Amino acid sequence: MKLSTRTRYGVRAMLELAKHQTKGPLQLKVIASRQGISVKYLEQLIAVLKAAGLVKSVRGAKGGYALAKPASQIKLSDCFITLEGPVITAECVKDESYCRRIVDCAVRDVWVKVQEAVMDILGSITLKDLVNRPEETRTPDYQI
Repeated sequence: MKLSTRTRYGVRAMLELAKHQTKGPLQLKVIASRQGISVKYLEQLIAVLKAAGLVKSVRGAKGGYALAKPASQIKLSDCFITLEGPVITAECVKDESYCRRIVDCAVRDVWVKVQEAVMDILGSITLKDLVNRPEETRTPDYQI
């Protein structure tokens, strides 16, 4: 499984908003500059995140974008599913009728466990957890 740039960049933007949550909204050009993402691409990502209720826009001279709820309430799984869609390791995991060998397939059980493990990990980490990571484990510019 390989994450798309859409998910990687979107989560980086969300993390930037989480870091700045107590200071007010951020303009897209600021997020784009800090994260090395084009403003045009970031506009598309923010629109998707806003439609999902994870981000809100703030109008006015000091306007921009902010998280729609506290960083402690936004899990990585929320961001991932919004940007990437559901984790699907194999079609037969999503739809049992996809394969007629499902009853005898030893590998399907592995794909189910992998899918569950990924979602368990993503569901156990909030944006606040990432912001509050111990200083010694951070690199100067956190990258996902």
